[in-house]
Amino acid sequence: MTSRRDRAIAPSMTSTILQDRDYVVILAKTAAHCQLPMQINAWNQAQAATQALVHQCERLDPDGVTLYVSCQEEVPINCFRKYEQVTSDNLATLLDGNYPPHSLPLQGVLTAALEDYLHRKAAGKTKANGETIVVLLDGEPQDRLAIAKTIIHVTQQLEHPTELAIGLVQVGDDPIATGFFQALDDDLQTHGAAFDIVDTVKTTDIAEQGLTQTLLNMIHD
Repeated sequence: MTSRRDRAIAPSMTSTILQDRDYVVILAKTAAHCQLPMQINAWNQAQAATQALVHQCERLDPDGVTLYVSCQEEVPINCFRKYEQVTSDNLATLLDGNYPPHSLPLQGVLTAALEDYLHRKAAGKTKANGETIVVLLDGEPQDRLAIAKTIIHVTQQLEHPTELAIGLVQVGDDPIATGFFQALDDDLQTHGAAFDIVDTVKTTDIAEQGLTQTLLNMIHD
């Protein structure tokens, strides 16, 4: 996973890009992973990081964040429920109210979030500085190739590289997931992406570098 410690962006210089921006959080949790002892601890850390992230985002975007949460029940967006205008006050209730599925088709929910951005952009309803989509994931998704193709396609509809950022946050240390995340971070432009809009980070790194720096890194990949 690409290290940014040697090329950190000074928050005081560029933090204005974090304002006037929409934030989306996709919590892609699977039952198979969250029942393992090490993953239980990792998800406890991830939930604390999510709470802090939503709190930080609502300071930057008073409208609250858009939240997608994985769940077992039949719902419109491929194992995910969507909540809008979420704040840190009601986040815990929403997370506790959804039991995760055993496997996760991530491509469907990511496509829904990306298409929602493009539709709002076409209608002139996006914020001036664009949008950041943060995906917390505990394993390797089923639909890796489709995810890569979806992201590449979306980059070809963007006007500049900072208007849309995708931050992939790895929960735990699944080595296969690490490899997939790194490929999305480093290789998409060699396969036709117009811009590098993907940044990857582990939950353990967020506490070290801070939320502001993490969000900036997602934009300035």
